[in-house]
Amino acid sequence: MSAAKLVVITGATSGIGQLAAIELAKKGAHLVLTARSEEKAAETRSIIEAQAPGALIDFHYADFNNLDQVGAAAAKIASLHERIDILINNAGIHAFEQRINKDGLSEMVTVNYLASWLFTDVLRKRLVNSSPSRIVNVGSEASRQSGGLDPKVDLLHTEPFSALGSSKVYGKTKLMNIMFSYELARQLEGTGVAVNCLCPGFNATGLGRELSFAAPLKWILNTLNIGDPRRGAEIIVRLANDPEYEFVSGGYYSVKAKLQTPISPGDEPASQHELWNVTAGLLAERTKRFNQNERLD
Repeated sequence: MSAAKLVVITGATSGIGQLAAIELAKKGAHLVLTARSEEKAAETRSIIEAQAPGALIDFHYADFNNLDQVGAAAAKIASLHERIDILINNAGIHAFEQRINKDGLSEMVTVNYLASWLFTDVLRKRLVNSSPSRIVNVGSEASRQSGGLDPKVDLLHTEPFSALGSSKVYGKTKLMNIMFSYELARQLEGTGVAVNCLCPGFNATGLGRELSFAAPLKWILNTLNIGDPRRGAEIIVRLANDPEYEFVSGGYYSVKAKLQTPISPGDEPASQHELWNVTAGLLAERTKRFNQNERLD
């Protein structure tokens, strides 16, 4: 990274997001990170600074299950920074039971998809004005367990599910991330903003922290060198920083940087556009309010 680039990362207080933040800090990036609490922010700052002394790190606080906080954080970031070089949407959760937030929406759908959509929408104009710039979205091959997608139904899904049934719901949210990336790439074609999505592979991180046996499972997997999160972080950093991807847009990549074809309807432009329109309608009030609050020049 030849000059200090401003990199916004969600979900950077743990797992692959934190590892990606460390690597980008080592390359001289100015990090702008989201966190749920001052405690998590302080812990993350210490970890990054230990490996990248002197790193520039700013934090903005938002619970990604609260769309008002997400929109407010994005608007604040847009108002404070004249340019944003890279946006990495990494925040995510695998919930093992259905939880409904204050907006009457599923926590997993909100955190994994709606929050990223809104966050990106509020920062969109700043990213265009900063071109060449990049947006990197974290999807997953877990999307292949989604069983398809009906935006008008699945975005509003609030039915209970079991730990076993959670994989299908999680897969739907990851499929939404992939479809969102394709549609956004088309919309931003010619603007100088590259949009790509990736599957970070299986990672032994805090994503499944709700499991009672998560800690010992993570220890076992790490001991056996299974699910090394560094591989997931590497593909994030590669898409975000490597010169070869500066003008490459509209791809969905594996952890080995190979182009992937998502499961249907993820690869269908008409379905991608439909998901976008339904999402935009659902979030219309917030996008209007927070885009007015960003105060761009």
